[in-house]
Amino acid sequence: MRSNILPLALIASLGLGTAVLAASTDTSGVIKSIDAKTMTVVLEDGTTYHLPAGYDVKPFKVGEKVVVSWEMKGTLKEATALKAS
Repeated sequence: MRSNILPLALIASLGLGTAVLAASTDTSGVIKSIDAKTMTVVLEDGTTYHLPAGYDVKPFKVGEKVVVSWEMKGTLKEATALKAS
């Protein structure tokens, strides 16, 4: 039984690390541009966030302060939510 503790602890820690990487991140900023065709929002710091297809961007305007909830999907920052703040 004791010989199984270290491998089990290692496996558990690897699983937790993956869960942390998949967690969403919130970023605040001011909208620099919105493109409904490509479903992207660019904040004033130059960061581009890709919105899900069909996301309604009409309520948002350039210059508005927002909070973007996002996750890394490969090399893209995929937004899961966009909220005015």
